[in-house]
Amino acid sequence: MERKRLARRGSGLMLLLVPLAAIAVFASAAAAAIVDVDVVADGRGQVPMYSIVPRGHYATYRAYIEAVKGERYGIRVTNNSSRRIGVVIAVDGRNIIDGKKSDLRNTERMYIIDPYASNTYEGWRTGRDKVNRFYFTDPGDSYSGAFGDYSAMGVIAMAVYREQYIPPPRMIEERERRMGPESKEAGAGSSRGKAAAPGLAPQAREERAGTGFGEQTYSPSVQVEFKPEIRVAERHFLKYEWKETLCRKGIVDCRWPKNRFWDDDDGFAPYPPDRRGDRDDG
Repeated sequence: MERKRLARRGSGLMLLLVPLAAIAVFASAAAAAIVDVDVVADGRGQVPMYSIVPRGHYATYRAYIEAVKGERYGIRVTNNSSRRIGVVIAVDGRNIIDGKKSDLRNTERMYIIDPYASNTYEGWRTGRDKVNRFYFTDPGDSYSGAFGDYSAMGVIAMAVYREQYIPPPRMIEERERRMGPESKEAGAGSSRGKAAAPGLAPQAREERAGTGFGEQTYSPSVQVEFKPEIRVAERHFLKYEWKETLCRKGIVDCRWPKNRFWDDDDGFAPYPPDRRGDRDDG
């Protein structure tokens, strides 16, 4: 597991000299996303993203990316926070751990990411130690298409859940001592009554893109306990399209660039469109 380490802060003297800069840093950190999400393709590396204006009741991030047919890819998620988080990831509307139709709820199976850690998810999990690779393909060849589900085709979706706060053991023991033994039994009963949140560390249809069920690869994982908060902390949606579709939608500029070795401009002002005639160059 790859971890990011916190950079050391500057000396106390520097903080005293530039308090406004320090405030700006804190404000920027407060506004930063809890996670960074990147698509990493086997052939291209990190795939460029074309962000659009976020919208939604919660923090929601949306972007387009270009899909290249047949290319294998992975989803890299980096936790920028000091707390463990759970991420529910759905590709084409299906949870990538159990393959079921996903609504990004906190009761679904999710991957757990440690503070400041970065994990890459490369396929549909088909066992504790194996996944079948993601690759860009047509909807008819996609994993979701195999189940007749085209409801969220071409979208990589993710919901981020923070871990619920768990008091230190000493605080729990002190509270139980003050409230008496009957409170401990009642608490245990209510806990058994609730289902444990599962956590695992681990246009025209032919014009759309989907994700296929590729070759099997080794990907070890372990199961851990994780109790997510009820409310989603953040959501990310990446819409992947073929380049032709991105061009047609105006997401990317696909016009031919001007040829720097063949300038058709003769250097003179052109006539207006409604006025034609011979130009006196003398």
